[in-house]
Amino acid sequence: MAVIERLVRATNEHDLDSLTACFSEDYENQTPAHPARGFRGRAQVRRNWEQIFAFVPDIQVQVVRGAVVAETVWTEWEMRGRRRDGLSHWMRGVIVFGVSDDSIGWARFYLEPVDESGATVDDAVRQQLARQ
Repeated sequence: MAVIERLVRATNEHDLDSLTACFSEDYENQTPAHPARGFRGRAQVRRNWEQIFAFVPDIQVQVVRGAVVAETVWTEWEMRGRRRDGLSHWMRGVIVFGVSDDSIGWARFYLEPVDESGATVDDAVRQQLARQ
């Protein structure tokens, strides 16, 4: 969990250099629910977080729960802030990290924006089935 704790601290301090140093050069990000969003490389991590810090200047993150199994770290995240346009930025979800040599080599990313619409589970099921 040490590298994840460094990642949280660097993110909350908006320290882009320390944040990107948590990842290996050949880092691989997989987003199973959105496969086309997957990417490789520390440079893309940096580009992503440059944009996030620019558009959500007060973003803060928290690992709500975590578990370590060998070199795999399971984490539940919450990210909150206010976008420059005044709207709320709120995400929750799970990130599973592969850690070796005190850096993050891969992740499976399941973070999504929080739906504040008040839609019920019945509404969500109908919406999912209507798309197909």
